[in-house]
Amino acid sequence: MSNNQHEKLLEAILQHVVCDGWSETSVKAAGADLNLNAEDAKLLCPRGAIDLAQAFHRAGDAAMVQAMSDADLSGFRYSEKVAQALKFRVAAMSEHREAVRRASSLFALPQNTGEGAKLIWETADHVWKALGDTSEDVNWYTKRATLSAVWAAVVLFWLGDESEGSEATSAFIDRRIEDVMRIEKAKAAFRENPLTRPFASFQSSLLSGIRAPTDSEVDDLPGRWAPPKS
Repeated sequence: MSNNQHEKLLEAILQHVVCDGWSETSVKAAGADLNLNAEDAKLLCPRGAIDLAQAFHRAGDAAMVQAMSDADLSGFRYSEKVAQALKFRVAAMSEHREAVRRASSLFALPQNTGEGAKLIWETADHVWKALGDTSEDVNWYTKRATLSAVWAAVVLFWLGDESEGSEATSAFIDRRIEDVMRIEKAKAAFRENPLTRPFASFQSSLLSGIRAPTDSEVDDLPGRWAPPKS
């Protein structure tokens, strides 16, 4: 089965998700719209609706990355670039609010929370990669963990945002990124303060063995650790 057919099935299911959620009922209805029998639909999404919900999320990430590539962000501060990336991501899902709401409910189910967390992490990872992040130590993880938390909060806020053009969400993003920058400044001050510098140095030594994953590592091994250099 071709990627084109998979994309068509994803597009077809969105109109059914509004009423029936990311469910087998929606998959069957979307397949019927495309004259796909059950066997062909199963080949396109072996696990059914959850596969299409994942594809929906990743399509939004791809649209965000493309928007970042097309935009001229040269005059932006780094924090502004991060905020703009999240605004692009919101724009990518703006026409499918109910589909996002239903997907959030799907990935909140106990059996799906791991996959939901992975998708949020992927969004954060795409942002940092698109901005040229070169960190290879523990910062690789802290950057993505922090932005994952921000993005999760943004989605929840946006789902209840009734402002024109999601202006309230844009302002919310700016505030959250500003909060993150304040934390980073506080961490820098902690490292530079003569009284706390020894503790910061100890922490840095303790975490110095943590390394970011490489492209050759498998998906279920997100990183590696090596003993700190003596």
